Amino acid sequence: MKRTLMIATALLTATNVWSQPLATCKPNTLNIPGAPYPCIMPDRTAMFRVNAPNAQKVTVSAGGRVEMTKKDDGLWYATTPPLVEGFHYYTINIDGSSVSDPATRTYFGGGLWSSAIEVPAADADFYARKDVPHGVVRQQTYYSTVTQQWRRALIYTPPGYDTSGKMQYPVLYLLHGWGENEVGWTDQGHVNLIMDNLIAEKKAKPMIIVMDNLNAAKPGEDASIYNARSVLTQAVPTPPPAPGAAPAPPRGGMPRMSNTFTEMMFADLVPTVEKNYRTLPGRDNRAMAGLSMGGFQTFNTGLTNLDKFAYLAGFSGNCGSIGTFDPKTSCSGAFTNAADFNKKVKLLYLSTGSVEGPRVKQFSDTLRAAGVNVVYFESPGTAHEWLTWRRSFNDFAPRLFR
Repeated sequence: MKRTLMIATALLTATNVWSQPLATCKPNTLNIPGAPYPCIMPDRTAMFRVNAPNAQKVTVSAGGRVEMTKKDDGLWYATTPPLVEGFHYYTINIDGSSVSDPATRTYFGGGLWSSAIEVPAADADFYARKDVPHGVVRQQTYYSTVTQQWRRALIYTPPGYDTSGKMQYPVLYLLHGWGENEVGWTDQGHVNLIMDNLIAEKKAKPMIIVMDNLNAAKPGEDASIYNARSVLTQAVPTPPPAPGAAPAPPRGGMPRMSNTFTEMMFADLVPTVEKNYRTLPGRDNRAMAGLSMGGFQTFNTGLTNLDKFAYLAGFSGNCGSIGTFDPKTSCSGAFTNAADFNKKVKLLYLSTGSVEGPRVKQFSDTLRAAGVNVVYFESPGTAHEWLTWRRSFNDFAPRLFR
């Protein structure tokens, strides 16, 4: 009896030790209500816990793949190396199967619904929810005559839109990146909160922001042709097909569906927005921007339609290839005459993370050397990730419609 009591006490003690995180480990703000794990330490290491009692091996892919250890309470635990500030997708791998962590909300990224962790950033105040007037994010469904499907766009209207009578607003068309969708800029990017705060501080003009899904395919086209390689600036040659085999899909350069999105945008999306919302007319009141592949799509659409946009931006995205970019011929020849381009485009904006690689910076430098006016921004200490794009938008938005 005494031995049984000792064993039970030991197990209870082990459970208490491991089931609750240290007091200094603050629960991830993206956890479901009441979930103590994952949590984040002051040094930006993160602790994870997984309930998989019959598993043989469990890992977590946060800041690299980290092996988890099964403790006496039957649960699996792991502590990561220090993580970079900001938002990060992650998955749990249990005996070879990758799954979302049931302890967190899920976000669409990388082509799947993933768990996520938010490491507090020192400058997080600009995207914090504050006691200021807030805009509204609306859901707008519309039928596309080009794709012959019902589509959905999220549309941010600024504070006071519903009470401002007949007041009209300029419009920014804002695109997500590869593997994400139209909710990325609100759910992961907090663009609505950033705009609310900028408007409250009188740093940005009130505007309507339209966030659509850049994946658009006509009947019979394969929308999955979008691939991560297409956002890279170094073209990757497609190997020749084997005898008798079908041609391989393109691995670099423009994704096949990019022109379909452009066609759909002008045939269906823009008319829907301008019919249902109080928008100011003309190119001087229209901007387009996107992150990563959305930046590519922005330039693919905007540079060939400069009669419709006066402001263009690519966050971690551009239209040139390192080593082969020629301002006279690349990007549909939009930069052939720099002086003419500068007269048409009020703002050409490029941004990147400081540890993301040199491609956007080199693209910007090449354009400047050719006489093209460019505003370049670099997010300190971040790579190809949402904190880079939040900071980029926070710097970009105040420059619009001035």
